[in-house]
Amino acid sequence: MSSKHHKIRVGISVGDFNGIGPEIIMKSLKDKSITDFFTPIIFASGKLFTYQKNVFKMQLNFNYIDDVKDAVNGKINMVNLWKENVTINFGTPTEESTKMAIDSLEAATEALLNNDIDILVTAPINKDEMLKQGFKHAGHTGYLEEKMDKKGVMFLVTEDLKVAVSTHHIPVSEVAQNISKETIKKQIKIINQTLIEDFCIERPKIAVLGLNPHAGDGGAIGKEEIEIITPAIQELFENGILTFGPYPADSFFQPGNYKKFDAVLAMYHDQGLTPFKTIAYEDGVNFTAGLPFIRTSPDHGVAYDIAGENTADEKSFSEAIFTGIKIFNNRTEYRELRENRLVVKKQSPENRYREER
Repeated sequence: MSSKHHKIRVGISVGDFNGIGPEIIMKSLKDKSITDFFTPIIFASGKLFTYQKNVFKMQLNFNYIDDVKDAVNGKINMVNLWKENVTINFGTPTEESTKMAIDSLEAATEALLNNDIDILVTAPINKDEMLKQGFKHAGHTGYLEEKMDKKGVMFLVTEDLKVAVSTHHIPVSEVAQNISKETIKKQIKIINQTLIEDFCIERPKIAVLGLNPHAGDGGAIGKEEIEIITPAIQELFENGILTFGPYPADSFFQPGNYKKFDAVLAMYHDQGLTPFKTIAYEDGVNFTAGLPFIRTSPDHGVAYDIAGENTADEKSFSEAIFTGIKIFNNRTEYRELRENRLVVKKQSPENRYREER
């Protein structure tokens, strides 16, 4: 359904409730006018949020529902997945908090796939604890890729800086064997399309970082740039995608460099996320590009060290919500424009003469 015809429904998964998830969710929704912009739907536990809103002294009212389809515009809706009492142990992951994180994510994703929500915003999870409880993926991205049967790209975004990573949550020792020319080409095509469709950039320019120090230094410090990355860049450029590099990662993230491009593809997690989080502190949003549905999250983790202290900053989570809404609107408009394009018919000289007469 077009965003012009209904208020956007933002589904929120709770993450690990012994971290800062519920705190930043509630802080992001505390403004009474927030429901004028969208309809929040949290997948969690009424008892959990009642307790935590008292801990953090927040004046929030929830509309408790059993089915996402019963969500009401103008209210902060909560799909009450757990009706039992919950034990909160701030700063320490437990079997109970991990189980709710999994249940919340699964229920919210199901709602997304059924078009009961328009956007999914995920609060931070503890990946290690979820794996111990049988969750099969080292993060949200892999889980959503499996559910949607499509490959995505981890894309960290702000207004001025957008960084994707070629490999996600894998050991550094496995990075080289997990990059290939074809994979890089597919990822850059996804990045190019999302910049056009989701961020309204007509002719994106994409920079690609090298894998090795000094981008391999002409092969003296590794061959991946010569054998994999450069051929991928050249093929894409020849096919009309404005791709440049590979650039040495150690010197790339200077304002005079990265601001010349609309996005950057890093080869591995820390190569891209370390400079991103340094430059875009508090403003960054994690967006899974390339999927048929929109998912965003804050660019930080569970923060057990400050859980329960009422000091967590909700700015990145708020940015995740409004970035998701902006992407939804841009994507909807892009698709509607493509569907409604006028087909200009060629006129014969005789018909054009008659019209002019």
